[in-house]
Amino acid sequence: MLPDLERLIQLQQLDTATDEARRTVDGIPSRIEDLDTRLRASTTAVDAAGTRLGDKRNKRRTLEKSLAEVQGRLSRFKEQLMAVKTNKEYTAVQHEIATAQAEVQRLEDTILEYMLEADDLAADVEAAERALRAERAEIERERATLDAERAEMERRLSGTSDERVKLTEHIGAAARQLFETVARQRRGIAVVEARDGHCTVCHVRLRPQMFNQILRNTELIQCEHCMRILYHDPDGGGARAPEHDPAP
Repeated sequence: MLPDLERLIQLQQLDTATDEARRTVDGIPSRIEDLDTRLRASTTAVDAAGTRLGDKRNKRRTLEKSLAEVQGRLSRFKEQLMAVKTNKEYTAVQHEIATAQAEVQRLEDTILEYMLEADDLAADVEAAERALRAERAEIERERATLDAERAEMERRLSGTSDERVKLTEHIGAAARQLFETVARQRRGIAVVEARDGHCTVCHVRLRPQMFNQILRNTELIQCEHCMRILYHDPDGGGARAPEHDPAP
């Protein structure tokens, strides 16, 4: 294989790996933000459940105060009943007692209903808190994974710059210039494999004579459609082509 072509393939592999590492690093903040959004949603669910429970308990306490007041009136009415002197007074006090007793019954029924509802809401709070604890633990694990992934990608990136400089030093000026020009025009993809008579990126069918020249890997040949540098890999393990042409 032509030495410049072999090194250009290596350079493309290095640049592709570098771009992938950089995209991974650049994408990590948004992935962490997604984790924070999940945590906020779980925290909001706990807060909302706690608020509903607190509201229900406050309403029950308010009713209990009202019940105590009505029960106090009922006791006073019963005391008054013992001191009435006329049938009219007796009837009036009896009416007040019946009204108070009905109010006591209504309040007691409502308080019991609120107590049962509060029990259900307390269970909701407990379930939401369990879910929050589980979510927080899972998010901490995922965040640790992302931190490790970022550290690994940054480690790779820190070494690729020197590696690229060393590699390009052994590539002829004309070949290097051609690579850089095509890479700028084709979003970083300058060298791709030709396979089965086609460019593996733009998928244009190559002229038979051109493809035969590419099979020999003895010169720099560009696709007549996308202008990328083409080579033949008999083992199929060269510079990986994207599934779709990023710059047709």
